[in-house]
Amino acid sequence: MLKITILVVGRVREEYIKRGIEKFKKWLQPYCRLDIVQVEEKGGGKKKQTEEIDKVREEEGEKLLKALDEKDYVIILDMQGKPISSEGLARSLANLQNRGLSSVTFIIGGPFGLSPAVIETGDYILSLSPMTFTHEMVQLILLEQLYRAFKIMRGEPYHY
Repeated sequence: MLKITILVVGRVREEYIKRGIEKFKKWLQPYCRLDIVQVEEKGGGKKKQTEEIDKVREEEGEKLLKALDEKDYVIILDMQGKPISSEGLARSLANLQNRGLSSVTFIIGGPFGLSPAVIETGDYILSLSPMTFTHEMVQLILLEQLYRAFKIMRGEPYHY
């Protein structure tokens, strides 16, 4: 069974998003082993100068890299990445499994994005959309897309 880790900067604060995340975590149990690992957010919503933003990204990046398992296939979520369809995500996950990979980590940055050092660790850079979402929403959207991908891989209906 594929192990999926979602490595994210910051915690989820909105209750409705927490409920959605819990729902998809439960629904994903038959398909994969799922772990969501949160590292401390340094940025917050404060206005910062460019140098301060770079420092925040760097500090958060160091924590993400420490939490990363070197054996994992790493997918970075970034709006500058490549878009993929739900069917494409399903094919990609199936291909990774067929190659013998057992562990995939998705990395979601904080309010100021990811440091270059984290982006460089990615085996693939994925864009969920050209629009900007909070890290909380990205977690929920990613979980929903993972659920769809596993349903597609098994030939099960997924349009709910």
